[in-house]
Formats: sequence, structure tokens, C-alpha cells
Amino acid sequence: MNLPNKITVLRMLMIPFFIAALLIDFPFHQPIAAALFIIAALTDSLDGYLARSRNLVTDFGKFMDPLADKLLVCSALICFVELGSVPAWIVIIIIAREFAITGLRTLAASDGIVISASKWGKAKTMSQMIAIVIILFNNWPFALINFPADMIMIYIALVLTIFSGVDYFIINKKVFRSM
Repeated sequence: MNLPNKITVLRMLMIPFFIAALLIDFPFHQPIAAALFIIAALTDSLDGYLARSRNLVTDFGKFMDPLADKLLVCSALICFVELGSVPAWIVIIIIAREFAITGLRTLAASDGIVISASKWGKAKTMSQMIAIVIILFNNWPFALINFPADMIMIYIALVLTIFSGVDYFIINKKVFRSM
């Protein structure tokens, strides 16, 4: 297993620790959860950079890297529903889109087609991660001026999630022609 793939696996292994830090009340649990999430999110850029720059792109990485992102983001969002930080309907739409795109990728793969992340998919992931970080910091420093940056970012992430999902299906409509 090459270094980028090891970093992807590490990101996945960090998820239970992030969830525990977020949901279990102990001293400094929220900053620890935020730090774990930020580190995990940064590994997404690192493994991709290393894979491309060192010509270490693998089928494992193409499949597991986006899956690791989805698991990290969905874990955070589900925890936020439990904590009352994000409405469940938003999380349901985001997770439904992730299942739909994973299904599309699986269908395409059965025809030998690899669907790579699009610029809109990357923007979606980035907006979701930014929203999650702001929520993890309880909207600080924006709360000091009573500005709801956390909710604005989660709605931006929702719009990008829907848009990028529709975009994937439009761009990859050829996958359905063989059915």
C-alpha cells in the first residue's frame, strides 16, 4: 500500500475518535473534536497531492479517497443532528446525494467507466468541511457579532451538494444509455 493510500486509511481510522470526542462530554472534548476533524480534512488534500505529484494514483485511492471524505462529513453531520446543531432534513438531503453518486459511480464502474471528482464535487466537499469546522467552533468568532456564518455555510453546502449531484448525473448520462 502506497503512502497516499495509507493516509486515506488513516483518515478513516480517525473518524471514530472524532465522533467520540464530539459526543462524549469530557474536558476540552469540543476543541479536540475540531482538531481531529481539521487534521482528517487536511489529509484529504495531502493524499491527493502526493498521489498526483508522485504518480501514485491507484484504483484503491480513486474509490477509497472519496469514500473516506463521505464517511468523515456524514459522521459529523449525523452527530450534529443528535446535538441539535443542524436540521435533520439538510443532513438527509446531503447523505441521499452521497448515496446517489456512489450508486452512479458503482454503475459506471460495472461498465469500466471511472467517474472522477468534478470541480463542483470538490467545491461541495470543501463547503461542507468549512461549514462543519465553523459549527465545531460554535460559530466563533462570528457569534461575537451575531452573524450566523454556521447556518449560511451549511445552506451553501446544501446548495452545492444538490447542484453537484445534478451535475454528475447530467455529465454522466451515458452510463444510463447502456441499461
